[in-house]
Amino acid sequence: MLAAELTARARVAARRLATTPTGKKDEALLATAALLRQRREAILAANRADLEAGRAAGLGPALLDRLALDPARIEAMARAVEAIARLPDPVGEVAAVWRRPNGLRVERVRIPLGVILEIYEARPNVTIDAAALCLKSGNASILRGGKEALRSNLALAEILAEALATAELSPDTVQILDRPDRELLLALLQRSGGIDLAIPRGGEGLIRFVSENARVPVIQHYRGVCHLYLDESAPLDRAVALAVNGKSRPAACNATETLLVHAGAAARLLPEVGRALAAAGIELRADPRALVILAAAGIDARAAQASDFGNEFLAPILAVRVVDGFDQALEHIATWGSLHTEAICTSDTDAALRFQREVDASCVVVNASTRFNDGGELGLGAEIGISTSKLHAFGPMGLEALTTTRFVVVGQGQIRP
Repeated sequence: MLAAELTARARVAARRLATTPTGKKDEALLATAALLRQRREAILAANRADLEAGRAAGLGPALLDRLALDPARIEAMARAVEAIARLPDPVGEVAAVWRRPNGLRVERVRIPLGVILEIYEARPNVTIDAAALCLKSGNASILRGGKEALRSNLALAEILAEALATAELSPDTVQILDRPDRELLLALLQRSGGIDLAIPRGGEGLIRFVSENARVPVIQHYRGVCHLYLDESAPLDRAVALAVNGKSRPAACNATETLLVHAGAAARLLPEVGRALAAAGIELRADPRALVILAAAGIDARAAQASDFGNEFLAPILAVRVVDGFDQALEHIATWGSLHTEAICTSDTDAALRFQREVDASCVVVNASTRFNDGGELGLGAEIGISTSKLHAFGPMGLEALTTTRFVVVGQGQIRP
């Protein structure tokens, strides 16, 4: 009954929120940002308790990094909410309009999806991002964080509840589960009449569980196997900067996991790139050609195994391969990529344009770090997830991705012959 009750309450809240004025939604968002700053110490105390429990439970470095909050991350959460408040409200936007020969006026108008179920692990910042994006886009949300972040999420739940009350919005607009067990999750995933979209965000096991058990639409956020290809014309300083920055937060899903280097530029680029990566504490796992160049430059590297390519390490590890040229780089990405983020470093305009046309990924990056595939960095304020499937969204999901369009037809008494 709990799943039925949760979704019924969310459905009522969603109907009300769909017609709530933008000003009321923004009032709740700005109150959330203010409370995040005011309650920072309480949030950090709850998060420290989660971190202590996580270490005792043997959580790995990647999960602990995603779980951890500090003053800078809380400030970033507050700024993201403020950025969402400043964005235009998508609800009611006329996306297209045309007139038919019979005089009918046809519009496509943006409307909320309804009730969003967000399922995520370790990241307490997702609680705020998801709640804020759903609120601004007119959707009620049910947020199911992992047990490892329960104390942090409950502290954030209090803030969201107070912010909703400040704006006189229903407390059921955002519901944060205090029971992160799989039985309740499974029941929610069966609520085809109550949940309009489920968004799992976490490890491959969680996403597979959701996809295999859901009777509701699911946006898949699978692995982030991201590549950086150093083309033959890549400038050395830029190649070094992009390779190092791509591993600046190894636990992030947009971290570079494989470095591909054009054979014609490998002797020029790999020694300096390898030295910079080694200095940053990155373990290199190199194919035979790359291994020879790195060893000659005095850079420690391990021989790559076949399983290193296509692997999301989520750790300070980078696979390195020398490719014969552009075609082999594209073939490698097509074989091992996960449709997340692919980047090229080049001075050749034709190569850049071809990379944009031929690489299949939710974000194709030219002469910038893979780390830019992020809702905040791309101007969306935040993201509720990065879709690596193509229906109905592809890439970071912001406000527009949490809406759909319906047809509005206006006539003067026309009837169909």
